[in-house]
Amino acid sequence: MSARTSSDTASARSLRIYRELNNRERAGWVLGLTPAQAVACLALVAPVLLSLSAGRWVAAFGWLLVDGLLAALIVVPVRGRSAFRWLADLIFFQTGVLMRWSLWQSKAATGLPGPRDEPDLPGVLARVAFPDGPPFRDQGRLCLIHDTGDGRWGATARLTHSGVGMLSDAECERLAARLGNLLIAIGHREVVDRMSLLVRTVPDDGTEYDVWRTAHEHAGAPDLARQATDELDATIGSVSVRTELFVTVSGTESALRRPAAAAGGGTAGRAAVLYRVLDGLDDALKSLGIRSVSWLTSAGMAEAIRTGFNPAAAAVLTNQHLTHQQVAPAGAAPGGGSVGLPLAAAGPTFAPTPAARAYHHDGFSSVSYAVMMPEAGTIFGSLGPLLAVRTAGERRTLAIHYEVLSARAANRAVQSNRFRNNVMTDWKANKGFNTTAAEHRKAGGARNQESAVAAGHSMVRFTVAASITVPAGWNLEDHAAKLENDASGRFRLLRLELAQDSAFVAAALPVGIGLPRLRGALD
Repeated sequence: MSARTSSDTASARSLRIYRELNNRERAGWVLGLTPAQAVACLALVAPVLLSLSAGRWVAAFGWLLVDGLLAALIVVPVRGRSAFRWLADLIFFQTGVLMRWSLWQSKAATGLPGPRDEPDLPGVLARVAFPDGPPFRDQGRLCLIHDTGDGRWGATARLTHSGVGMLSDAECERLAARLGNLLIAIGHREVVDRMSLLVRTVPDDGTEYDVWRTAHEHAGAPDLARQATDELDATIGSVSVRTELFVTVSGTESALRRPAAAAGGGTAGRAAVLYRVLDGLDDALKSLGIRSVSWLTSAGMAEAIRTGFNPAAAAVLTNQHLTHQQVAPAGAAPGGGSVGLPLAAAGPTFAPTPAARAYHHDGFSSVSYAVMMPEAGTIFGSLGPLLAVRTAGERRTLAIHYEVLSARAANRAVQSNRFRNNVMTDWKANKGFNTTAAEHRKAGGARNQESAVAAGHSMVRFTVAASITVPAGWNLEDHAAKLENDASGRFRLLRLELAQDSAFVAAALPVGIGLPRLRGALD
């Protein structure tokens, strides 16, 4: 996670370069240690000093060995986490495996299905409810996302976009500026503060084409033409890939409570407040090149989650949409509900105990990563290679989660960042130490960031997650290595070990989960 990036202009290409400011949450103050780590180290040193002052040399040596090992567990970072955090996570992970807490099977698979509108989902998704809101324009009753763990309400839309691969540098620059304006606009609203963009590649199984060809094929077509068409279908169709694009916006319960009470309270009141925001987001999203924005009903949300867990289910659902006209149940009010896949069937049928380095679900296996931004900076559209499918049948996903901080939180964050940089710079100057180039850059970035916030710009927390999914019989590590190769030289991928099930939700499912709750001011 990082704070808002600074930007400048590349002289060669006139493109905005986004550079990381290393404004990590809970950043280290004392020799790179957080205050909690520094206090823990001082507490470990105390027994050694007391033993030395009392002349107990053997006891002091014993304390030194024990405390040195504990200090290493607390201080030494290993792939994004301290050694102590790794040990704690491993203990919790193995406890869940031994107690069979992480083994999951759907109610339908056990022969005890629940109500159609009751979601049956594993892991972190078990805390999420999907109530239906009132009708929204002509799109029916939208499916709201209620994250009871974080206390958030949101909604998801399916977008259609032609992509940025064929756009010029100037067009990419305009899209980058418009995305920034959209985030600023979200920051000026008091209801929503998060936006998540999710892109999924979809292996094109040719279902839509087969349905169209069946309906339009001429019975008297020459055999040679049929043979040539079949060969082209087999050659081109096997490597065809489509993309799905989703956006999720959400706000906190505390921000929604008062306006929702004025709108009638309950789920309907919260939906009414969210709808006012969604109504104004369509134009802002279309300024980014989005051709259509379709907010999901419960059936649409169920399909988005189901195809996330099981990419092969997309063919059946597509065929059903194209060949079977869905009719609302008798007696249902117009817009009174959604038809199609029920929420009870949204999750996987079976998900075995997650492995430490992978997640297995419904005959597929996935590996998920956190994408770390490079120090040298990146440009708009540079994440595209992570979605470049290398083998027919694999699926890649990329999710970017944004949270726009309030003006008060942003001011507090930049002041804390400036104060910390000033303290460290002054202390080094007084002790005669030279300041490194990286510290100079961080100090300059902190000043620029403070100026931007003072001028009315927003500060944004963000995180990027990516995943790759292949059939369970394939060599998963080979395909994971291909994704890592595509990121090599551009980004650093951090494999989220011991948390692959939760990482999969953040990287592949459009429910807005993926950015941890902010605790205290952003450092």
